[in-house]
Amino acid sequence: MKLRKPLSTKEQSKFLLLGSIIAISIALSPYLFYLYEIFPSTRVWENSFFRYESYYYENVLTAAWTYLGKLTPLFLLFIWFFTCKHWWYHAILIPIVMYLYQIFVVFYQDVYMETAFWMDTDGLIYLAPFFIIILSIVYLIRLKIFDRIYGIDLTEIERENISPFSPFSDKEYDEIKEFRESTEQNNEVQEEYYAKL
Repeated sequence: MKLRKPLSTKEQSKFLLLGSIIAISIALSPYLFYLYEIFPSTRVWENSFFRYESYYYENVLTAAWTYLGKLTPLFLLFIWFFTCKHWWYHAILIPIVMYLYQIFVVFYQDVYMETAFWMDTDGLIYLAPFFIIILSIVYLIRLKIFDRIYGIDLTEIERENISPFSPFSDKEYDEIKEFRESTEQNNEVQEEYYAKL
């Protein structure tokens, strides 16, 4: 069993600072969502940096509410993904991709005033290959972990004449194997004996 070295004071300070930033970010996430209230309730929003016109929602406040309603959970999912220490953390990428796709659709609809039929109805079809890849990666990681924890050699699953769901234990399997080998040797000895007669 490996013992961890204690963290130095400098490493502890960085760890504490990063943890504090993450905790404050999570605590302030409701304020991130309610930022939409600072946007004007007009169709066009002009400032010294840019001009934004809401075509689909016809109201910048409504568009901001929609964007922030997607960005806030996305922000929290990113924090969860980058801080999760569980083996299955790659599965968090699935809702992250879903929210990214929704943000793209909302932005596309509002800026170009086009409501493409394929965006709403076929969204899962376009995201399905990504979901399958992520789930495959998660399953492979699970197999590797179980292999390491339980010492299962996946090639041994294909044992001769015994299924993986067999009620035999490894000890019983070894006894069966020894018995088969001994009977094969006995058969060879008997054949030699009969041949000499």
